[in-house]
Amino acid sequence: MEIVLGKTAGFCNGVLRAVEETKKVIQKNSNIYCLGDLVHNEQVILDLKLKGLKVINSINEAPNYSTVIIRAHGVEKKVYQKAKEKNITLVDLTCVKVLQIHKQVEEYANNGYYIFLIAEEKHPETVGTISFCGNNSHIIQEKSDILKGIKKLKRSKKQKLLVISQTTFSLTKFENMINEIVKFLDENVKLEIKNTICNATNKRQKETEDLSKQVECMIVIGGSRSSNTKKLFEIANQNCKKAIFIHNESDLNLKEINIYKKVGVMAGASTPRKSIEEVIKKLEGEKVCI
Repeated sequence: MEIVLGKTAGFCNGVLRAVEETKKVIQKNSNIYCLGDLVHNEQVILDLKLKGLKVINSINEAPNYSTVIIRAHGVEKKVYQKAKEKNITLVDLTCVKVLQIHKQVEEYANNGYYIFLIAEEKHPETVGTISFCGNNSHIIQEKSDILKGIKKLKRSKKQKLLVISQTTFSLTKFENMINEIVKFLDENVKLEIKNTICNATNKRQKETEDLSKQVECMIVIGGSRSSNTKKLFEIANQNCKKAIFIHNESDLNLKEINIYKKVGVMAGASTPRKSIEEVIKKLEGEKVCI
């Protein structure tokens, strides 16, 4: 069996920064809280918990004067104010690209724009970003959400529209959404489009598409709640005979894989190096270096 590992597989810069900085904070202070899972990977979170990290679901759960980490996906705007009221020290590890989107949407909202956020409605990044958009905003996850957004835009009487994206959204889907929005938009509406899908996400999706066309089977490694990993699986599933989504090497069924002569391996942006190495090792039956 020939095994081809994607060059872009594994941690993106934002996730790497969040994980490494969290480890440093834990070393200095054993009583550290994280607001939600730092990243969407079960193994990463388990390792950090074993080191002492405490995961909470609300800033209200954190004691006054404590230290709280803001995860890579970012949080709602109100969290910052609540933390200030409770004298909580925040360690903001929100991905830099997500922070840039928060700043952009807030500026556009203040300048009279209605905002369409193309994103997964319940994703933590989306929940955080939409809170910076103000009341004149609408989340578009599927094409069926567009007409409702257009109606809300018309009711608002605003003549300016910003369309912006979640960092880990599908590029192809984003472009299709833009084409649909333009069809229903009045000519007098000033349209601004910002493709804020992370460049690392774009590269990983493109490599997954190319690789999955060259192999018989694709193995995609990542957390069960990882948005970007799910996108990779969808892409792989469209372009090769067989696509398999696994969390780690224990999910790998070699009998299912061994019938293929050429297998591709890709991993999401929050998948640790260790998980990738263990999958390759199981496939090859020997330890390898990546």
